[in-house]
Amino acid sequence: MRILGISAYYHDSAAALVVDGRIVAAAQEERFTRKKHDPAFPRQAVTWCLAAGNVTLGEIDFVVFYDKPFLKFERLLETYISFAPRGFASFRKAMPLWIKEKLFQKKMLLDALSAIDGTFGGPEKLLFAEHHQSHAASAFYPSPFERAAVLTMDGVGEWTTTSTGVGEGHRLTLTRELHFPHSLGLLYSAFTYFTGFRVNSGEYKVMGLAPYGEPRYRQTILDHLIDLKPDGSFRLDLNYFDYCTGLTMTNDRFAALFGGPARPPEAQVTQREMDLAASIQAVTEEVVLRLTRSLARESGEENLCLAGGVALNCVANGKVLRDGAFKRIWIQPASGDAGGALGAALAACHGHLDQPRAVSPQGRDSMSGAYLGPSFSQQECESRLRAAGARFTVLEDDALFQACAEALASGKAVGWHQGRMEYGPRALGGRSILGDPRSPTMQKLLNLKVKYRESFRPFAPSVLRERVGEWFELDQESPYMLLVAGVRPERRRTMTRAEEALFGIDKLNVPRSEIPAITHVDYSARIQTVDRETNPRYHALIERFAALTGCPVVVNTSFNVRGEPIVHSPEDAFHCFMGTEIEWLAVGNCLLAKDAQNPALKKNYETLFALD
Repeated sequence: MRILGISAYYHDSAAALVVDGRIVAAAQEERFTRKKHDPAFPRQAVTWCLAAGNVTLGEIDFVVFYDKPFLKFERLLETYISFAPRGFASFRKAMPLWIKEKLFQKKMLLDALSAIDGTFGGPEKLLFAEHHQSHAASAFYPSPFERAAVLTMDGVGEWTTTSTGVGEGHRLTLTRELHFPHSLGLLYSAFTYFTGFRVNSGEYKVMGLAPYGEPRYRQTILDHLIDLKPDGSFRLDLNYFDYCTGLTMTNDRFAALFGGPARPPEAQVTQREMDLAASIQAVTEEVVLRLTRSLARESGEENLCLAGGVALNCVANGKVLRDGAFKRIWIQPASGDAGGALGAALAACHGHLDQPRAVSPQGRDSMSGAYLGPSFSQQECESRLRAAGARFTVLEDDALFQACAEALASGKAVGWHQGRMEYGPRALGGRSILGDPRSPTMQKLLNLKVKYRESFRPFAPSVLRERVGEWFELDQESPYMLLVAGVRPERRRTMTRAEEALFGIDKLNVPRSEIPAITHVDYSARIQTVDRETNPRYHALIERFAALTGCPVVVNTSFNVRGEPIVHSPEDAFHCFMGTEIEWLAVGNCLLAKDAQNPALKKNYETLFALD
């Protein structure tokens, strides 16, 4: 049974191919088009998935879309009617697009599929899953659990904003839901907007900013914005928000509550924004913990699966793990809308078509480390790099790992383009920029001279799975960089009294541990564990770095600049390499030194992409 899943027309469109319950391929359209969060029909992602599975569209049994447009349109109409006459300007802007295009998404999808391959069947092959059904399926079916509780949280699908359920074998039943406009994801996005970042893009910046502040507005949020119940259910006071019918997330009443208007984008971040970020992060963690504790009591399950945009909040995830209501948790690495494509395909396979589900006896998930995108042969790497004008040396594996490890140990930034591209928002050692975590200047260097982004944003460590417990307060797998844990106390540096007294961004440049480049101001780190079986080349590089330095950890950030999608092809990697201050680049077994390149090929990447 061959099933193609598609997400599109909102943000982060993607495609995924599932064959007889096995995940064969998955990719986001932005990686091909180079338009970040591209919402368009994922033509190139679909075409690549079909090629990866060696099938034609005519041989696909079903194509499944990740949500139900008519239900979403129903929610839109009911919302406008409920708030009328408020919101007419927003209504006037939204309706023409819906009536012209979105209301007829079935025809749009059929036309787009037929344009790829005229042998595609008719409407009988096109299915639609509900949005949170797709999220829940993406959470449970690839997980390593035979049975588990399931929690999904995001902004909004059709009506649902939060859902809970239980999966067993190939059965998945959703039992409870919270509905729009009461949404934890939209509450967090409201603060994303108010602190001056872009909604559906900047939420992770708020999470990264939170440790610089104090949660001094936490009680204000709980007293005025959200009526939170002991079981984690809640209602928002809509008098403070404008997202139901307006063109912004918050209104003047919200601004008055927090001492003034929203921060303009790109304006200086002040202590107020840091404290707002800390406060909404604290409230989010409280909501999530109440939900997970309640779900554990009601379901009696020991395992928990998470998906939806809120599940990308790795700080909250870490607290859920340490809370202990569930013994084990598993988070879908593509938890946002891109992952809906995979979830829709799996929901059709196991739920609609009643196909059996195989769980690995070794306790592994079925995501293949999220390395589900395109890869390039050594011959392709060489020919593509030559066509781009690159100058390189081809090395055997051992020599390549040694050269890159030595470059890292000497304080250089290394671009790392290897194997299959990652599915989801995190670079996991397939399309990464690497650095030395021991360097007290590496975090600032990468932010300002390589990523061209805000200086406060933290970086993640990639650590050998077998040695994670030596360096972090975590002794289990975290392969998808979705759990935050502390650096071990014995690795931390004792702060002076003057350093302890610093506030906000002044904390940034104070080394806090033996690995300061990945230690956040609260001694935490967003950890990726790397095992030999899932990514042998990345594991071998870190092993070689550890042999040179005694440190089995490297800095890992996504291979892109701010506003650019993560690189896809060898030429994408070369262009980004030439547009930044990365000193070395490894593409397959090709090693490139910056000072050996033609200086005429340099690009100004700092201004090439729209800011996210």
